[in-house]
Amino acid sequence: MKTTAPPVAQPQTPEVYEQLAPVFDGIVPGTTVVGTEREQSRARYPDAEGFLERDGVRVFWESYGSGEPAILLLPTWMLVHSRHWKMQIPFLSRHYRVVTMDPRGNGRSDRPIEPASYGLRHHVEDALAVLDALGIARAVVVGFSAGAELALALAANHPERVEGTVFIGAAVPAFGPSHPARAEPSAQFWEPFTRTDGWFKTNAAYWRYDYPDFARFFMGQFFSEPHSTKAFEDAVGWALETTGETLATDAAADVLIESQDQAEAMARRVTCPVLIIHGTDDRISPAARSERLAELTGGRLEVLEGSGHGLHVRDPVKANELLREFVDGLATRAGAARGHGATRAEQAPRWTRGRDRRKRRALYVSSPIGLGHAQRDLAIARELRRLHPDLEVDWLAQHPVTQFLLSSGERVHPASGLLASESRHIESESGEHELHAFQAIRRMDEIFLANFMVFRDIVRDDPYDLWIGDESWELDYYLHENPELKTAAYVWLTDFVGWLPMPQGGETEAILTADYNAEMIEHIERFPRIRDRAIFVGNPGDVVPDRFGPGLPLIRDWTERHYAFSGHITGFDPIPLDRRPALRDELGYRPDEQVCIVSVGGSGVGASLLRKVMAAFPEARRRVPNLRMVVVAGPRIDPATLPPAQAGLEVRTYVHELYRHFAACDLAIVQGGLTTTMELTANRRPFIYFPLRRHFEQTFHTRHRLERYDAGVPMSFDEASPDFLADAIAAHIGTTPPYRPVERDGAERAAQLIAPLL
Repeated sequence: MKTTAPPVAQPQTPEVYEQLAPVFDGIVPGTTVVGTEREQSRARYPDAEGFLERDGVRVFWESYGSGEPAILLLPTWMLVHSRHWKMQIPFLSRHYRVVTMDPRGNGRSDRPIEPASYGLRHHVEDALAVLDALGIARAVVVGFSAGAELALALAANHPERVEGTVFIGAAVPAFGPSHPARAEPSAQFWEPFTRTDGWFKTNAAYWRYDYPDFARFFMGQFFSEPHSTKAFEDAVGWALETTGETLATDAAADVLIESQDQAEAMARRVTCPVLIIHGTDDRISPAARSERLAELTGGRLEVLEGSGHGLHVRDPVKANELLREFVDGLATRAGAARGHGATRAEQAPRWTRGRDRRKRRALYVSSPIGLGHAQRDLAIARELRRLHPDLEVDWLAQHPVTQFLLSSGERVHPASGLLASESRHIESESGEHELHAFQAIRRMDEIFLANFMVFRDIVRDDPYDLWIGDESWELDYYLHENPELKTAAYVWLTDFVGWLPMPQGGETEAILTADYNAEMIEHIERFPRIRDRAIFVGNPGDVVPDRFGPGLPLIRDWTERHYAFSGHITGFDPIPLDRRPALRDELGYRPDEQVCIVSVGGSGVGASLLRKVMAAFPEARRRVPNLRMVVVAGPRIDPATLPPAQAGLEVRTYVHELYRHFAACDLAIVQGGLTTTMELTANRRPFIYFPLRRHFEQTFHTRHRLERYDAGVPMSFDEASPDFLADAIAAHIGTTPPYRPVERDGAERAAQLIAPLL
């Protein structure tokens, strides 16, 4: 009898996961809800996808990339579908062809209602059919958890189709007993449930009764590592795409591996190279099972200390590097056997001794969300080159930052083209003048990992003296998660510290932001050597006085202990008032007109604000007859999607050195982004700003700083009717507000903090 019910070392789901139960309220098991994880932006989309049908059951597959050898990422227990491989697909598909498939019972595959349509035999035939349909004669097969049985069956019974086999967290019961906590619940699997605590939830009747509760409990044990809330939410969401009834039907299917003797005989028949990966804190399947599998297959065993069951999700950098090393090793052996030349692993650039490297080299990773980071980063880079004239800077960046950098004569690293678009993801998360910034960044996890792996490939093969990351969250996070990968001096820059919950998010969001803050604090305290220099772009008073969360430090106190302060960095010298007439003339603005610049930065999030302000233009011009409104759509908003221009109202696309136009204007209307609002503050220009709804940084961090400078007029997007906006424009245009001065030497101070590292 197959129960597939996993074991555990702890009797209850961790408390933080229980507190997240409201996240799943309203999701009906067995449905895919638009807006769930499957519907979010991906780091890599399939090159081909489709269905194959066997015995009346359709199985969904996806194919990525074109390199050799092909890798088949096998389905596991139907509790989740193929999206659990999301942290592997973007990286592996840059080097090999990668194929995934949803298991019968979940994802986009069918959900048969008869036990005869489930079981390992069908999974084996489905996998072979997918390979046949895609014309793949041989593949490296990778099996996770229950998928280890499928990988074993393929390698043992179909060796002609398997180039190599990888087992991750192998959950093959025949290779050893489960955790002791599971023994009694397992014996009662088919009985009416009398207890629902802990592993007694692993019961066919209870699955039918309260499947969501079981899914939350199971995934709480699945991710034993602290600070796994995002992985937990994803996995529960995937689990809720099937039902307890479907799981119970699968559990009643015939088994292919019926005994320990049969399993061990299969393992001994495996002749291909084998890699086995298991975490020591795996609460689903004991590591002893993988140890036995390694003995029987002669495979290489990699034990990850402290990792849980879903290690390829929680420790994806290590998992990905182990996978690539293994697959490249297969290619090396195959090439040698065929008498071929150098393989990819042998084509690394020629190494040069440190003393013989003629120039200092820096790799600068600049956040692509908006253009503000790029302007201050360019100013810092120029100051660094002034201090070190031999310094070469390569930029790892994305559109629209690359457009700005190239226009400024900078050198963009060619690997930038491999980065997954963060701006596109942010835009996909936005609504009408709304962006839940914390959740949007949180849901960028696979994009962050994919982009870190691009960075990792660059610096592994090409040494730099210095890495600089300006709010490059992926770089900072994964370096702290994998401290052994730090091979150069590293500088981290940011203009805010601390994730803060929006009131609309309630207790759940407060729990999540505190958990993210706690993980960051633990990273810094545990590995202070990762950041050789942490620079806050601002001054101590610019840091919010709030607390990171219950029981956590005050944000300002902690930041003052762990950061140096550069002061604000505008990236330009403010234009004195007496030079404004000449600047206006140079930019084509007449002395007799009042110029209002409307801009929302380098992303496409602000299109709704542009439309609202443009709709107010006729009323505003009645109040200000000589009004000229210049709407800057930026590089990611199509002007064709905006209202048509009219007399006195024009629309422009990307404007290089937009800060000069801000300096020349009589009023600006912008979002609540820090860079733009502080540019206007530095140039003493009146401006009205509209913080995006649910955007914690604009709502709390930026507004706090602007209030310190007595700068700007905040307004609510919802309350801004055409008449209201027109009155505001008339009231503020042409004024000279008494802002506090903004320092001019921020870039120089930042460069002086960084330069000693070179």
